Amino acid sequence: MTLRTPAELADALPYLLGYRPEDSIVLVALHDRERRGRFGGRARLGIPAHAEDWPSASDQLAQGLVKGSERRGARPESMVAYLCQEPGNGESGRDVMERLRPLAQLLRTACGRLDVPVIEALCISDGRFWTYTCPGQGCCPAEGTSMGLPGTSVLAAAATYAGLQVRGSLKDLTARFLPWESTAALGQEVALDTASMALVPRILEDDSRAEVAEEALALARRIKDRFAAAFPVSGTRPSDLRDDGLLENDEAATLILGLQDRTTRDRAAQWMEGDEAAPALRLWRALARRCVGPYREHAAAPLTLAGWVAWSMGDELEAREALAMALGADPDYLFARLLHQACNEGLDPESVRRCLRAERTDHGPTDTERPIDSGRPLPEDGLTAPGSARESAGPKTPGSHAPDTPPSAPGARRRRRPRPAAIGGGRPGRRGPGTSNTQGCRPGDGASPAGDRPRRAADRAAARPRRRGDSERHGAGEDT
Repeated sequence: MTLRTPAELADALPYLLGYRPEDSIVLVALHDRERRGRFGGRARLGIPAHAEDWPSASDQLAQGLVKGSERRGARPESMVAYLCQEPGNGESGRDVMERLRPLAQLLRTACGRLDVPVIEALCISDGRFWTYTCPGQGCCPAEGTSMGLPGTSVLAAAATYAGLQVRGSLKDLTARFLPWESTAALGQEVALDTASMALVPRILEDDSRAEVAEEALALARRIKDRFAAAFPVSGTRPSDLRDDGLLENDEAATLILGLQDRTTRDRAAQWMEGDEAAPALRLWRALARRCVGPYREHAAAPLTLAGWVAWSMGDELEAREALAMALGADPDYLFARLLHQACNEGLDPESVRRCLRAERTDHGPTDTERPIDSGRPLPEDGLTAPGSARESAGPKTPGSHAPDTPPSAPGARRRRRPRPAAIGGGRPGRRGPGTSNTQGCRPGDGASPAGDRPRRAADRAAARPRRRGDSERHGAGEDT
């Protein structure tokens, strides 16, 4: 269908993104000239809290979308810009529009420098919208134009007929991965402390490491099958509560710690398609919610698995958010970096699936120390599979974003306290765990999956019960 007016463009935004953005700058590329084109790539960025960060945010978003579109072989001819923010205390929607007017101009200037004009710039706030391109001759009401009831427009009807889904806000999506903050979190933290004392020494011993991996994978299979057999319920929140009730604290603790081993994580990533994928995704979500207190960094593994399975199932929105949260939990988690970059650039996940299928066929149960052959070819499309030595070639920071991605706001600095090495090679880009290699997908250095600093890892585990005071330093990293 054809969109001709600012009202239709404002109504289209949730359908273009798949959710209702909040506190967001959104750019949408248009192709073909003369202002009659088709929609192309989209890029979203949280509105920086400080106005001094707006110029760099505008440049980052414009360059990311234009360059990403060029990599896909379709440079945009024009843009539509959106600023979405709800009023603060004592503000009206018009106040928000006026406050963000300089940001709209910065976006137009940044796109103009790239020779891609912004043909429409809209502010959406408090159920109304304003256009910044209005010539100011009384054609637009000062109080803005009402957005109307959600789902009642012609576009909403067409989207529903086409099967397009709008999920609500981004917060609703990311809430499915956030660690517990209720009183139940204390019991889960105690279970994690107990499991850490029991499992870390066994993981650090060559003789028992493979046995621990097999135990963790067997437990994960049982719980995945338990989830698959559960009676379905409607709604995301009821579904997540049901899954939480199917998973005991000690089971979750064993799996969270077991997934810190890179080999175990990569074998669990093989549950990516068919009847296995949906219950596996539910399991990884549930485990991410159990990474409470000082164990929030451990969420990088289940969040990455959730992002990978979601991407494999075709849900790029959930994949990008889960992978961004994994990088928020541990910015050095290179498996998440690679998947995040590949998903943002629109690569086909089949190249990773092929590697994991081959590994599932060739991988023996005690394959953690087999010789590494780094001379075999990499997958097609240049996408590196989990655990590859090419992980070091990933983007330097989680802020490298292509179209259709929610990048992090410039100037948002997250203070991190240096931590000892995670057990099982939670930071694969460092001098860490070796992994098995099949079909040329996993070249590496042949080091132990338990990591190269076992003493520090064991010390960390032993000190775990005394580190509850630092839990606020390791958030799940919702994008801003």
